[in-house]
Amino acid sequence: MKTVKASEFKATCLALMDEIAESQETIVITKHGRPVSRLIPYRETPASLFALHRGEIEILGDIVAPSEDDWEASR
Repeated sequence: MKTVKASEFKATCLALMDEIAESQETIVITKHGRPVSRLIPYRETPASLFALHRGEIEILGDIVAPSEDDWEASR
């Protein structure tokens, strides 16, 4: 994680924004050597968790039919 002084951030803000957009790294902004803020890349968040992995997961076989295996229930 890159660290930048507040005065340097003020002078190069737009360039740093372009840098994190490309590198996807977080930049910590410090004031008098102490972290005060973080500049993080923007990421789209899905509107819903449904269909989040659409096209990435493949279902093989029937997932609704009962299993052919006999299970013993222990009490």
